[in-house]
Amino acid sequence: MIYRNAKVEDISGVLELQQRYHVSTIPEEDKNDGFVTTLFTEEQLKKLIEKESGLAIACDGDKIAAYVMAASWQYWSAWPLFQHMIKDLPNTEYLGQILSVENSYQYGPICIHKDYRGSEVLPNIYEFSRLQLSKKYSILITFINQINHRSYVAHTKKLGLDVIKSFEFNNNKYYELGYDTSKKTKGSL
Repeated sequence: MIYRNAKVEDISGVLELQQRYHVSTIPEEDKNDGFVTTLFTEEQLKKLIEKESGLAIACDGDKIAAYVMAASWQYWSAWPLFQHMIKDLPNTEYLGQILSVENSYQYGPICIHKDYRGSEVLPNIYEFSRLQLSKKYSILITFINQINHRSYVAHTKKLGLDVIKSFEFNNNKYYELGYDTSKKTKGSL
């Protein structure tokens, strides 16, 4: 498995994986195995790649097995949910620090093809992404829909993220999680 930053020519493979596992298109019986909730356009992914170097992928030969997004709060500020989270940063403390757009970034979504779930892909793609942004930010922040139990277990038990608090947005309940970017990812190579 190769872990690397995505290039513009990888966008079609990322969009295909996104479509397959998005909450609006995934079969109901597959939702328990995890899903993504935010749809990204080709243009948004291009900006993420070119301006943020924030799209990491896992490649098994020519196949994109997984992707993870991570970027500055400025990038995410176009979406209402992230606007809500940005506004709440000064009310949130983690690792003895009040969160800000300067000391933290937003990680996720992450999407792993079901053929690679439960393998080494999760910790290794997370580690690759963490290393990209740990040079600039000391704290990783993410959120998980409370009905996405598989993602919650993967992030808290396998990767070691901490639940900071819960919040509601648009009639959905979420966990807000954090991670110290100076720590190597548990289970990664």
